[in-house]
Amino acid sequence: MTPIRILVIDDDRLMRSSLVDLFEAVGWTVKSLARATDAQRWVSQFQPDVILSDVRMPEMSGIELLQSLNGAPPVVLISAHGDIPMAVEAMNLGAYSFVEKPYDPKRLISILSHAADQHQMRESNQRLKDRLQQLSGLDQVILGQTPEMVRLRDMIAMLAGNDAAVLLHGETGTGKELVARALHDISARCDGPYIAINAAQLSADQLPLVARSADGGTLFLDEICACPLELQPLLLRLIDTQEILDTDQGAPEKMNIRVVSATNEDTDLAMKDGRLRADLLYRLDGVGLHLPPLRTRHDDVALLVLRFMQQFAAQLGCDAPDLSDADLADLMAHDWPGNVRELRNVAQRRVMMAQYGFGAMPDAISGVSIDRFERSGLRAGVAAFERQMIGKAIATHEGRMEDVAAALGIGRRTLNEKIVKLGLDKSALL
Repeated sequence: MTPIRILVIDDDRLMRSSLVDLFEAVGWTVKSLARATDAQRWVSQFQPDVILSDVRMPEMSGIELLQSLNGAPPVVLISAHGDIPMAVEAMNLGAYSFVEKPYDPKRLISILSHAADQHQMRESNQRLKDRLQQLSGLDQVILGQTPEMVRLRDMIAMLAGNDAAVLLHGETGTGKELVARALHDISARCDGPYIAINAAQLSADQLPLVARSADGGTLFLDEICACPLELQPLLLRLIDTQEILDTDQGAPEKMNIRVVSATNEDTDLAMKDGRLRADLLYRLDGVGLHLPPLRTRHDDVALLVLRFMQQFAAQLGCDAPDLSDADLADLMAHDWPGNVRELRNVAQRRVMMAQYGFGAMPDAISGVSIDRFERSGLRAGVAAFERQMIGKAIATHEGRMEDVAAALGIGRRTLNEKIVKLGLDKSALL
């Protein structure tokens, strides 16, 4: 999270000064105002993460300010004249919290920190969602805003305009077939066939059938370094002359095929080992594109995981879970040996876990089976729901247990029993 920016509004000069000193002492950036009528302009210019406003002020009260802001950023109201009806009205109108003067500095800092953190997280998620909505064309397919991915998209766009052979280099899971498909989809061959096949599993007898299927379009050969040696002269001829020689026919058959190949191996080493013919490599590698591993572009991780979670959530007909600070930290700490493919699987597991009300990002990353959560059954699902509801009520009502019980519609004794049974830590929620 970035440093907290707080807008303080209080017509009492000494109180304003005291609050500014307190917040600057903890490293926050503070802007103070004497009247709420100036707040709208400063919200736009200063862009605070949270507003702390007095309630009783001339011209515009804190309650009126709250109504004018429509909930963004969060507003915490403070008043020496606070009473229960005023607090209830403030909360009903969308105030994050209500604090009475004289205030406890530690408690005030805690409330404002939570409010600011939630706002920053929502803003971060919204920026990612907005970015996804703005994406178009290649941006929708080859996601990422790091310089390597921008250059990769530029190269794909340039190469789509010709028929040069392309060799894609990249680790497993970096999206080589996705790039091959993009090269086809935005080219003049887009209405023709796109045939993808593992070169290691291709035989000489199969090659004429595959070539005919790809005629007029694009042939994608994955794992080209594992291509059988006896097949390599036929591939070389196909690329060089656009001809295929059927073993049952004497005359070659003309083709119109663009060949895109891919490998996760060192092609020079494969050539030295005699597994890949040098002349074939030179034909395949008309243009080489290198796909960066995910561990070198961590700045793209949040964008990618949010996109994938949105996709899977749409398939399940549910909302994608938000990304918390802890989620982002876990994602950034992971090395992603399986690259984008692994990240996509993590996103799918996280959405499925959210459907059951269980699990967190570390569970999704470690590959915890969703079956474990499915077997927990209805009782565990109800417990998770109660834990969420009670925890939210405790935070909303700042630990005032009578108010929490009333909001939940249960007795105080029942509430205490549930807190113990569910293992809730009240202090951690405030």
